[in-house]
Amino acid sequence: MISILDYVSQIAINLIEYLGYWGVFIGMLIESACIPLPSEVIMPFAGFAVSEGKMTLWGITIAGVLGNLVGSWIAYFVGLKGGKPFLEKYGKYVLISQRKLDIAHNWFEKYGHEAVLISRMLPIVRTFISLPAGIAEMNFKKFTVYTVIGCLPWCFMLGYIGVMLGPHWDVIRNYFHILDVFVGIGIVAVIIYIIYHYRNSD
Repeated sequence: MISILDYVSQIAINLIEYLGYWGVFIGMLIESACIPLPSEVIMPFAGFAVSEGKMTLWGITIAGVLGNLVGSWIAYFVGLKGGKPFLEKYGKYVLISQRKLDIAHNWFEKYGHEAVLISRMLPIVRTFISLPAGIAEMNFKKFTVYTVIGCLPWCFMLGYIGVMLGPHWDVIRNYFHILDVFVGIGIVAVIIYIIYHYRNSD
């Protein structure tokens, strides 16, 4: 029996096989619009395509970041226009549970606007952080800049892992969430270090 993960993974793979860069863009857009299509499949498989000479690493990274950005805009405006009651009522139809909403909301409440930047490298939170940002009416320009900066290292690292694994990229399929944690911790640590030194240099 095919698991849900295998099914959505195959959707992501088919998008890239048939559409190339546009497939990466569409897949990452879907993920950031809070529809469960994991970037942990999209970007490593795109990296595999790079290792085959079909695309470039920076090409898939840019396509992934732009897809994430447009998907995040969609989620942001859903939060801005619909508010929390709308999401609580209709979110379940796209697998946005109350628990996921609460995690993203609490993260945003705790860390403020910087949560949009940091959360892009964290499991669960990164997909849904745009919703509370919209609800809180975060400045759209700042939201856009933080989203791009946060998505860039994530897309690059996952794509690079796919390039390094080459035809064996799918060995990580059973370890996606562990990969989330390790890649996320590394990138977040670097960003926190940069923010800390930037603030202390003022």
